[in-house]
Parts: sequence; C-alpha cells; structure tokens
Amino acid sequence: MDALIDQFINYLRLERGLADNTIQAYSRDLSSFARFLEEQDLSPLTVSRDQIIEYLSSLKRSLSARSIARSISATRMFFRFVTSEGHIRENPARLLETPRLSRKLPDVLSTDEVERLLARPDPSTPRGIRDRAMLELLYATGLRVSELISLTVLNVNLESGYIRTLGKGAKERLVPMGEKAIEAVRDYLLEGRSQMVRGANLPTLFLNSRGRPLTRQGFWKIIKRYGRTAGIKKEITPHTIRHSFASHLLEGGADLRAVQVMLGHEDISTTQIYTHVTRDKLREIHERYHPRP
Repeated sequence: MDALIDQFINYLRLERGLADNTIQAYSRDLSSFARFLEEQDLSPLTVSRDQIIEYLSSLKRSLSARSIARSISATRMFFRFVTSEGHIRENPARLLETPRLSRKLPDVLSTDEVERLLARPDPSTPRGIRDRAMLELLYATGLRVSELISLTVLNVNLESGYIRTLGKGAKERLVPMGEKAIEAVRDYLLEGRSQMVRGANLPTLFLNSRGRPLTRQGFWKIIKRYGRTAGIKKEITPHTIRHSFASHLLEGGADLRAVQVMLGHEDISTTQIYTHVTRDKLREIHERYHPRP
C-alpha cells in the first residue's frame, strides 16, 4: 500500500500538478486508509467496495463532512490511478458518490472597512511601507496568500501594471494591479525593500525584517493586527481580502468570467459563490431604502 501511495503522490505532483496543500491532504487521507486496511488484514488490490464504504463510514465519528468528502475524493482518485496502472482490473471505488456540501458564503469587508485597513500601515518605516504594498496588492489583485508571498521582483511589471503569478496546479496567470497598488509597490521597491535586503540577493519580493522571505504565518499576523487597530470586528484573514476583491468587482458590474480569470479559478462555479454575496448586498440595500421593504 505504501508503495502505491508513493506512486500516486508522485503522479499528482508531476503529472496532475496539484497544489502542495492538496497533495499533503490526500497523502494523510490515504495513510489513514492504509492503516484501516492493515488493521483489517486487507489488501488495496483485493479490497471491495463495501469494505471501502465501511472505512469511510467509520470516519463520521471523528471528521467533518467536508473532510470526509475530501477522503472520498482521494480514495476515488487513488483507485482510478491504481486501475489505470494495471494493478487491478476493476475499480472498487468507481461508484462512490461524493456528498454535496453546502457552500458557506465568504466573509467580506465593506469598502469602508477596506479603506480603514489599507490606511493602517505607517509609511514612515520600511516595515510600514512593505505592509502597505502587500495590502494594496492583495486587494488590487485578489491573490491567494501563497501567491502573494511567492512573488519575485521579476513577477511585477510596474510599467505595464500587471503581475505574473503561479496559481494552483502551477498555472500561470496575469492580473492587473491598479494605480494605488502600483504606487505602493514602487515605494516599497525604492524605499522599503532596499532597507530589508540585509546584503542578501534574494529574488523574493516581500521580505521580513531579517531580510528573509516573509512567511504565510507572518503575513497572517500582520493582517490580523491591522484589522484590530482599524477597529474592524470581523475575522480578517488574507482570504477575506481575496473575497472582498471578488465581491466588490461583481457589485461594481464586472463580468463573472473576467473575475474567474483574475482569481485563477479553474471552474466558474467556484467564482459564482460571490454572486450570492452580491445578491445578499442587493437585498440589504432594498430592505434599507425601499419604502415598503
């Protein structure tokens, strides 16, 4: 089983190009499945559909519905791979159904809250200049936090006003920046980053105070601190800014397909969740201002 899992993980990484987080989650799911097979003295080459269902049913005692759905997805993909490689003739997981999950509407900030957040960094310090550039760029482009901290200096073209980023599945996309973000990033490159480099010649755009690449956790702490000082009561994460970017564009009349491309969503149904946010906003406006709500 371990050898088959290793082959499958290499397939996901090299041929499917899945994101590291997804690969790690699938690896954990399959390791759990392998332990079940070992405890039951079963082989992945002879396990039946009913035995797989027995395992998945046992997960209900400890996992959420979303985690179970991911485990089902991992199991289906694993056995599809094992079958395609000729290790087994019949795929026992072929008819497994993934449960439909209700999608939680994402939290978004109002435009006023965004303005308050973006105004918090102190532009008189290198760290404040960096933080302003990161926040402006995040709101201007809707990048994932992993994409933001992975940017290099060469990924940013201030003349054309675009950034180049690698999203999920190592898929490249170009996203426009906007004048405010261009100005903030230009200030950071001229005044902030030069004081953070510490002699190292790193290509990474955003550095910490020691001259090393800023981490995902480091930026989470930064954005939460600014959210508190801005007096915003909502839970703020980098993804909150991404959600706000998408919903504000759609509220302003942007085309759904264009927003999908900027967000790097493979399936437009993923982007459509933001139309629900927009409809909720319209309902709120209607109830507030219509004479007979």
